[in-house]
Amino acid sequence: MAEEQQQQRQNRENRPPREGRGPREGGDRGPHGDRGERRGFDRGRPEGPPEIELDKLINDSLYLDNQAHSIVSRMRDMDSGTKSQLRRLYSAVRRAVRAPENERQHEFVMLRARLAYTIARHGLRSLDQIEKLLLQVTRKNDSRGYERFKDLFEAIVAYNE
Repeated sequence: MAEEQQQQRQNRENRPPREGRGPREGGDRGPHGDRGERRGFDRGRPEGPPEIELDKLINDSLYLDNQAHSIVSRMRDMDSGTKSQLRRLYSAVRRAVRAPENERQHEFVMLRARLAYTIARHGLRSLDQIEKLLLQVTRKNDSRGYERFKDLFEAIVAYNE
């Protein structure tokens, strides 16, 4: 394997320099070498699934269940997150819900920071929707919203087992 990599490196070094136009001259390529289309963006369609609607989540148990299923299926397709990471986050959610009412919003703000760190550190892009929903819940600062967020997370952990 190392010999093959060394051979490939030598082949690149022995190539003659490019003649004619440079990397930015001519053609319709942008500054990043693409052809005007943004990476991760598919011709007018937004990236990823639509956001989870907090009001629907609070009022419709079936909607909550469907969202949990879709998040778990995306996790299986996209991420290599472990079950223990999810369980740790779920424990933090439960602690935040049990916090005294005057501290609950602060606990959820800190939970959002922890979730963002976990998503970035472990590449759990499928949990981006959860982070956006957590922002909505924290801004609304309603005890029903906090409980439904916990229920959603519990369903995600359960379906991921």
